Amino acid sequence: MRNIAFEDMDRQSLFHPMTSIADHLRNGPAIYSRAHGVWIQTHDGRRLVDMGAGLWCVNVGYGREEIAEAAKEAMLNLSYYHLFGSASNELSITLADRLLGLARDQGGAESMSKVFFGTSGSEANDTAFKLVRYYNNLRGKEKKKKIISRLGGYHGVTLASGSLTGIPAYHHAFDMPIDGVVHVSFPHYYSQADEGESEADFTDRLIAEIELTIEQEGADTIAGFIAEPLIGTGGVAIPPAGYFLKLRRLLDHYDILLIADEVITGFGRTGEWFGSKKYSCSPDIMTMAKGLTSAYFPVSAVVVSQGIWDMLEAASERNGVVMHGFTYGGHPVGAAVAHSNLDIIEREKLVSLSALRGDYLLARLREHVSDLDFVGDVRGTGLMAAVEFVADKSTRRNFRNGCGPHRVVAKKAAEYGVLTRALPYIDVNSFSPPLTISEEEIDEAVNRYSAAIKAVLPDLRALASG
Repeated sequence: MRNIAFEDMDRQSLFHPMTSIADHLRNGPAIYSRAHGVWIQTHDGRRLVDMGAGLWCVNVGYGREEIAEAAKEAMLNLSYYHLFGSASNELSITLADRLLGLARDQGGAESMSKVFFGTSGSEANDTAFKLVRYYNNLRGKEKKKKIISRLGGYHGVTLASGSLTGIPAYHHAFDMPIDGVVHVSFPHYYSQADEGESEADFTDRLIAEIELTIEQEGADTIAGFIAEPLIGTGGVAIPPAGYFLKLRRLLDHYDILLIADEVITGFGRTGEWFGSKKYSCSPDIMTMAKGLTSAYFPVSAVVVSQGIWDMLEAASERNGVVMHGFTYGGHPVGAAVAHSNLDIIEREKLVSLSALRGDYLLARLREHVSDLDFVGDVRGTGLMAAVEFVADKSTRRNFRNGCGPHRVVAKKAAEYGVLTRALPYIDVNSFSPPLTISEEEIDEAVNRYSAAIKAVLPDLRALASG
């Protein structure tokens, strides 16, 4: 190893995802070295409250020794084997069975039948993209291939999953979205409702737009609809009342599969095991990752319904091998980590704790920041919360595109010792701490965050008038 500072070595050697190269070269990396519970420490000793749980994912908190022990034991017993060609391992078998039970009993998806493993949410949604095409090819509906997604939705960054993502920043300069993806409106009542429009009327308008899109594209060409039960990266947008019940009826009418992207919302994040149950999605396919292992090991899952599996099974003799899979899918170490993580969630009742702590976090945020200038909306459910900034609170006028008031706040908040994410679609700081966070830690984080907003109010004022 060369004898230079880590900051300089980083600039010279590391290609960072989701990072401005120019900004990085000017300002350098934030290097983290240790973490425990909800606290993360920089390599120079600063401690910060991680109100993002990494990227929405460290649900059980940092530094869980029993997960490390589970991984160690699995590595010593069977450090790796694949699932190709009927190969299997006990840990992946029992994890698949456990996830099916959770999806049926806690996800409102009683028809779920089989689990396909990968290593990331992007991989899971890419797999779902391919499966709906495969399924329709097998049943002789070769034209039925398009997938409808929503603006503001986030589903990953591969060529397919990135195209499903409805945030233009992810498409710029990558020639996305690819053909076969159709985007409909952002389902966010606060910012998208017409003046005087009720929430019920907003829902009806969105559903009517989806039906019109299906008819214009041709129902015989639409294979699936993908949706996060609650939009995360797009701005913590809670679905308007009745949205998924009406959407499900519409999709059934037109023979369209519903893919529920539970990558963020799964495993307690919303105060339920899955957002699908909370918002009555009734999906045909569920994709999972993040909270499945609390990010201690990269594992994702695609759970498919009995109806989809029946078609795959019936066509198997004539169609041959399903030519899809990943080297590390069903990794025995990942499965061991997932089991240990799920044991903690169940034993410590973290799902119900998420609901309680989420209510507390939302109340504290509303108490401390709702009345501040430029804070337009404070919302949340479970341990997913958002502070949305507007240039004019009375009219809900947005800041000028690109000026990033939420980024100004997030940067100052980090200086004050609290990490919150500045999201890429609308001007929102998101909060998604580990489900283990205490009320005292919430108080500490909210106090620091409130102080950060107050410190940058002159900057926000300048941006609002610019």
